[in-house]
Amino acid sequence: MEDRTKELLPVPYFHVVFTVPRQLNPFALRNKEAFYNILFAAASQTIRDLARDEKRLGAESGSIMVLHSWGQNLMDHPHLHVIMPAGGLDDDRWVPCRNPKFLFPVKVMSVLFKGKFLDAFKKAITDGEIQLHGILGEFAEKPAKLKSLITGLYRTPWVVYAKPPFGGPAAVVKYLGRYTHRIAISNSRLISLTTTHVSFQWKHYADNGKSKIMALTIEEFIRRFLLHVLPPGFVRIRYYGFLANCTRAVKLQLCRDQTDPAKAILGPDDPTQAEEEELGPVKEPSRLCPVCHKGHFAWFMDLPRPHRGAAISTADLRLTRAPDPGGGIANAA
Repeated sequence: MEDRTKELLPVPYFHVVFTVPRQLNPFALRNKEAFYNILFAAASQTIRDLARDEKRLGAESGSIMVLHSWGQNLMDHPHLHVIMPAGGLDDDRWVPCRNPKFLFPVKVMSVLFKGKFLDAFKKAITDGEIQLHGILGEFAEKPAKLKSLITGLYRTPWVVYAKPPFGGPAAVVKYLGRYTHRIAISNSRLISLTTTHVSFQWKHYADNGKSKIMALTIEEFIRRFLLHVLPPGFVRIRYYGFLANCTRAVKLQLCRDQTDPAKAILGPDDPTQAEEEELGPVKEPSRLCPVCHKGHFAWFMDLPRPHRGAAISTADLRLTRAPDPGGGIANAA
């Protein structure tokens, strides 16, 4: 949580939930790794494609995705929670959402997510990654039944829920701490244990979210709990776009510089950090030049972002030479 806190940007954050129809639950239960990988891929590609669309954002988004496989009654309910900042990177420029209270149309996300998921799902069955064990054997014996199921899934509306933006970075941290490392049920929901039954509290969302008490036999409680044990080594928290592990450090620094230049910070491995601590704070935030590793970039101004294809006049560009706290000269635009 401390690491994620350091990565938060001073922008609004969105919360999106991707859910699959319950008809697919038996496939997920018997093919967890393959099924959940398809779920991650379809959701991440949906956000990626919509974010890159010039009509919507025209930039690379960044997202954190968390897998949940349960519902309040502990039955299988695969879905992904996604948090992402309201904007993205276009090369090295931060592009804010046109409306900070609106991400993408949920109907568009739903249709795109459905198409990507089912396309990968059909291929996984053909390639043998999704295997038809147990009650799924009927689909292996009757291919026409599987085709009918998939056709019906294409006609079924899929649920993609975009929640209102978080109230601020503090709310994002609170969400992360509450949801990312949860198990299927917390101790606070347990009511009682007898020699035969376990009772726990749950919210019945189909009944306006009313809080109710459910009593299960010990065997059934354990069975439902074990539905959500993941394959060994499976990663249920994943990062995409400019938050991907391989480029996160560099691209997050670009995001910080663009969203709040006055608070741009040096990376922990920047060799000039000790130098600045020794010399005292500089008047403007600086960054080590990635080419010569001696000069420092100093923020001068924000350039207006032109429309795609529009010409940029020389009057729109300025170049200055700023004094370098280490004794050199750095260019800043």
